[in-house]
Amino acid sequence: MNKTLPDTAMAARIDAILAQLNTVIFGKPGPIRLALACLLARGHLLVEDLPGVGKTTLAHALARTLGLQFQRIQFTSDLLPADILGVSVFSTERKRFEFHPGPVFSQLVLADEINRATPKSQSALLEAMEEQQVTIEGTTRRLPEPFFVIATQNPQEQIGTFPLPESQMDRFLMRIHLGYPDAAAERALLRGRDRRELVEELPAQVDAPALLALQRQVTQVHVSDALLDYLQAIVAHTRRPGVYRMGLSPRAVLALLRAAQAWALVDHRDHVLPEDIQAVLPPVAGHRLHLSESPGLAPEQVTRRLIEAVPVP
Repeated sequence: MNKTLPDTAMAARIDAILAQLNTVIFGKPGPIRLALACLLARGHLLVEDLPGVGKTTLAHALARTLGLQFQRIQFTSDLLPADILGVSVFSTERKRFEFHPGPVFSQLVLADEINRATPKSQSALLEAMEEQQVTIEGTTRRLPEPFFVIATQNPQEQIGTFPLPESQMDRFLMRIHLGYPDAAAERALLRGRDRRELVEELPAQVDAPALLALQRQVTQVHVSDALLDYLQAIVAHTRRPGVYRMGLSPRAVLALLRAAQAWALVDHRDHVLPEDIQAVLPPVAGHRLHLSESPGLAPEQVTRRLIEAVPVP
């Protein structure tokens, strides 16, 4: 493996982050690397899986490891947008309305079981995720820097869930799955300490300024013209009439590029390879693409067909 990242201290930080996360979530190095790459690319993360496989634990561990302010919002059917964004309350002492910020005013927000809330409450996050600001009662308020949303989602066939609309899904740079652990990982889990206690004791491997520096480094990862040709060929294939219901949007293309750069950085490289684009294509494009002729095909199968259909330059 060609590792040419010149900043050894930066590479050491990335390795320390990954090593610590792997002490909490056993047997899932791939999803953990994708989650870190997503946050380094300034994206938001959707973790979709069955209850009890570690989705919430991963979000808590990321917040502790990255040294971020953390708030959890439990999405339920009676949740209101004001419960997320905040509300103005009249102060009898000062004789004026004062704004009380909601939990969205944090560096890392866990939207737990996001698809159990109504579409109205889900939409409260749209502006925050796209613009890193919220507009409340005619006033625009900036959110902290950095700002991430990690949402967990139960399978849609479960009782009491509302499907996320395309506009909401498109705000997530990646959608990943954890799945069941293998036998060795499950045995380590059974013999290990309680995950909640372990997460609470995790030290921060970086702080907010160091994380922002890593994010800036992502944009410096070199992308050759040949790689851009490959990326555009993939996008053009998704926009061919009759193949997909909708092709990848310009926002999705930028997300794919940033994710590939972040994946290369996590792999200690200062340049993007075709394998980086292929590695991040399933989590970036899987929730955005649906075949016209086989709408029920699994996202992994859709993206695998896409990779096979577009030759590497």
